[in-house]
Amino acid sequence: MMCLESDGQGTGGSSQDCIPQAGEGRLETLSGRMNHVTTPLDIKSADLESASSTPTVPKKQPNLRRARVAAAGILSVGNVLNYLDRYTVAGVLLDIQQHFGVKDSGAGLLQTVFICSFMVAAPIFGYLGDRFNRKVILSCGIFFWSIVTFSSSFIPKQYFWLLVLTRGLVGIGEASYSTIAPTIIGDLFTRNTRTLMLSVFYFAIPLGSGLGYITGSSVKQVAGDWRWALRVSPVLGIITGTLLLIFVPTSKRGHAEQLKSRTWVKDMRDLVRNRSYVFSSLATSTVSFATGALGMWIPLYLYRAQVVQKTVEPCKFAPCSTKDSLIFGAITCITGFLGVILGAGATKWCRLKTQRADPLVCAVGMLGSAIFICLVFVAAKSSSVAAYICIFAGETLLFSNWAITADMLMYVVIPTRRATAVALQSFTSHLLGDAGSPYLIGFISDLIQQSTAESPLWEFLSLGYALMLCPFVVVLGGMFFLATALFFLEDRASAEQQVSQLMMPPASVKV
Repeated sequence: MMCLESDGQGTGGSSQDCIPQAGEGRLETLSGRMNHVTTPLDIKSADLESASSTPTVPKKQPNLRRARVAAAGILSVGNVLNYLDRYTVAGVLLDIQQHFGVKDSGAGLLQTVFICSFMVAAPIFGYLGDRFNRKVILSCGIFFWSIVTFSSSFIPKQYFWLLVLTRGLVGIGEASYSTIAPTIIGDLFTRNTRTLMLSVFYFAIPLGSGLGYITGSSVKQVAGDWRWALRVSPVLGIITGTLLLIFVPTSKRGHAEQLKSRTWVKDMRDLVRNRSYVFSSLATSTVSFATGALGMWIPLYLYRAQVVQKTVEPCKFAPCSTKDSLIFGAITCITGFLGVILGAGATKWCRLKTQRADPLVCAVGMLGSAIFICLVFVAAKSSSVAAYICIFAGETLLFSNWAITADMLMYVVIPTRRATAVALQSFTSHLLGDAGSPYLIGFISDLIQQSTAESPLWEFLSLGYALMLCPFVVVLGGMFFLATALFFLEDRASAEQQVSQLMMPPASVKV
């Protein structure tokens, strides 16, 4: 135990704060266990918790714990709905093209406009979330995108531009949720419990994405009209927003006073100088590029492959076949879960061999994923089953770096700068990744079709040639992770040194 003693000037006496040594506390991360380093933020958090706890009412603690877990559960369900709504459009993309008479570039524009508006609105809601009632902002965001999505199901076929506009508005509503909800969970829990709850929250990405394909295609098949697929998530969103208002507590923001001496400009400058952070953020952008493009176009690509193989008839009128969206949605749910477990387990084992395990495991996963993504386009020409197997392997390896990337950021960025680092990394990954990849793939596909004869074969080949850009981008991401490995130890040591400096007392130190 190390005690910091100050002269107590201004308080009328001396004071003494005791801080546990690094070996006294341990922090569980997704990919392993690391020693917990006590920072001034932890000291302040302990003071706040001890001040707010009253030993006279111990019986209420289990109820408080259950209430916080229930709140985290509601927030996680809301995140599932965000991604479900986002990928419902991809599940009925072929029907949308048939209904509005748009080509691949127009269909890709739906997702690109959504991501662009999401990307621009996220920093604004982050600013508002630091200053106003977060629970109210979250609920208003859910209600807003639910109403807009429901209204978009009634747009006439001659107003495709209006559908594009509504997807942009939905992106604004969903940005409020994805930006603020994790901060509420972060203030409700501490240390190991916080890691667990945030893991559940972020697992909603593959789960919600897969359910979006499944829900969109299933509801369309049952109702006989693709527009009913856009009316499911709004109903669930209104219910979730109401539950959020009722059951999620208005938690206090953690340690805002610790950041008063820091400036946003200084944080940004230091992050740009952090080479491990920069390269890992660029690698994350390549993952976002690939997942955005593949998630939007793979179901349609495999449908066109089956038309060429003459195993299905070309769709001339809606509703069209939903089989590929259903299968791809199920694969996305399963591979997301397996990928997180695989990445965490591989990193934990490799840390016994090398201290650079985190970026190296990510690099191997990316390079392996690129191989299987390439094989998808080879297998699709003759066998849809073989193509699905390659998709399963490629997505599992691609998703394996999610948890590891988050852990790396915690290693190389000091605690008082992590929120800014996460926000900047999210903005960069969307800007360089899925903000433009769906439209770019559709644009390249249309460009190839314009120079060839119109036929089902060239519709299939042109989209496949365009999607071949994805494995090359994934390989580039693997190179970025290898570059991260070069500077990882140095930047981690630098972060640990800065934390130690933050802990240095202004007066004497007694051991």
